[in-house]
Amino acid sequence: MLHYLKFANYFLTTLLGITAVLFAQYWILFGFGFFIAFYIIGDTFFGEDLSQPNLTKKWALDAMLYASVPTTFILMSVSIWLVSPYEWQIMHWLSNAVAYDFVTAKANTYMIEILVAVVFCGLMLSGIATVVGHELIHRIGNKKAVTTGRWLLSLSFDASFSIEHVFNHHVHVATEKDPVTAPRGRSIYKHIPIAIWGTNKSAWEIERKRLNRKNQSVFSYHNQFITGWLMTIAWLSFVFIVGNWQGVLFVTGVGLVAKLVLEIVNYMEHYGLVRHPRERVMPKHSWNTNRKISCWAMFNLPRHSHHHAKGAVPFEKLEAMPDAPVMIGGYISTIAIVLVPPLWYKLMKPKLKHWDDTMANESELAILRTQQSSSILTTNEGRRLI
Repeated sequence: MLHYLKFANYFLTTLLGITAVLFAQYWILFGFGFFIAFYIIGDTFFGEDLSQPNLTKKWALDAMLYASVPTTFILMSVSIWLVSPYEWQIMHWLSNAVAYDFVTAKANTYMIEILVAVVFCGLMLSGIATVVGHELIHRIGNKKAVTTGRWLLSLSFDASFSIEHVFNHHVHVATEKDPVTAPRGRSIYKHIPIAIWGTNKSAWEIERKRLNRKNQSVFSYHNQFITGWLMTIAWLSFVFIVGNWQGVLFVTGVGLVAKLVLEIVNYMEHYGLVRHPRERVMPKHSWNTNRKISCWAMFNLPRHSHHHAKGAVPFEKLEAMPDAPVMIGGYISTIAIVLVPPLWYKLMKPKLKHWDDTMANESELAILRTQQSSSILTTNEGRRLI
């Protein structure tokens, strides 16, 4: 039973986080601090989960995945309420029920606490919606799963992720055709706009080619790139009705934070690794971690090496792959490190050298030499321009 319940931990921390935002004021700061500390300390000291149990209760696993829908609804409802100029009668009722004046607490919340709440809610959304959405869009034979995943991803302006991630990223990972894979020496700040532009361009091209093959109009409801953005527009329209422009501004910030977290995670999962386009994807072509807290909170997403080697495998069957290239830490702590490029480069240098020395084949080493030569030429050209 523990192997089922361990995947519910993120719901518990998210509900605690939602409660902190609901209580408003300094509770937002306390909740945010606890959330970050729990995952960083947990990843650092709780060790790895190398277990591979045979989980056969599919209904229980699916129930945990789909529980993200009501949890996300609660999270976003509290987010909208925190900044909405409208009176929500339910909040007066709740204040009387628990003997805490939520309305007054909201009115006394400072701007710095609102800004922290944007980041806090964005982090929670990335775990409860983006991670689950990622799992569901891989179930391409299940229309309900894919549609649910797309709606979850639409909250972070990324419903088209269901197109690009499955049909381009997994096909071209660790090659130049994958906009998500960052070459060595590219910082996260340079990579994010490149990745966002590249993935959206790729998604549009995939849909254009698909619809042309079916003799259907690109500019129609058949185009999943377009309908994905319509999902986002529908969501923001609903937010405007219940939360005015303040609500739209807040949830836009929350969605953007979740989107940035996704791009940061993609960056650290694939940074610096290469693959010859004609060679099959292997576990060595993405960074892996088996840290307990990260794996339990993210439905085994950190077991990324197996996920890329066999993309159709559901999260409960992903293997630990202890021989795969290992990330420098758990996901939350690594996200923090990525934001400081000099520290990131320093910690990744021995990891990349180990990969080159023990995992890379001759064709991959040749690609790395070409990349290095191009990087040197670009740097020298830049110096001449200066």
